[in-house]
Parts: sequence; C-alpha cells; structure tokens
Amino acid sequence: MEQRTDEHVCALCGYTAAGKFVGDICPQCSQTYWKCGECGFLITATAPPDVCPECKEKCDFLNVTCYTPDCGGPGHIDPRL
Repeated sequence: MEQRTDEHVCALCGYTAAGKFVGDICPQCSQTYWKCGECGFLITATAPPDVCPECKEKCDFLNVTCYTPDCGGPGHIDPRL
C-alpha cells in the first residue's frame, strides 16, 4: 500500500495522521526522533529500523532528540544534529 504524501505514519505504533505530527512527535506513543543518515528522513520510534521507510536503504540512524534546555528539551528535535 502506497502512503499518500500528506500522511505521516509512526514507525513504532503505526498511528497515521493527515499531516505531520506536531513537533514530529507521535501523539499516540511519544517516541524518540531518529534521522536517516542517507536521506534525512525523520521518524519517531523506540529504536530505529534497519531499513529506512523513505529511501528503502539500510542506513545508519542518528538520535536527534533534544535532551537539554538549550535546544528546547525533551519533545524537540536538536537542530544542531
């Protein structure tokens, strides 16, 4: 099944929204932000997938969740990463 470009699906729980999640956090499960090292695709999950759902490549994912107040704290993406 092909995903519509205006839909956003959580990689962990499968929750689907008509647009992007606010702050890229799944409103259903509130998981970690992961960024694909190949295409930059952002997902939320407890652990990154082996294969990127966007570029379909086996990629290294970087945890880009903000953990300190200077980038907004938990619930935000660290823009420096």
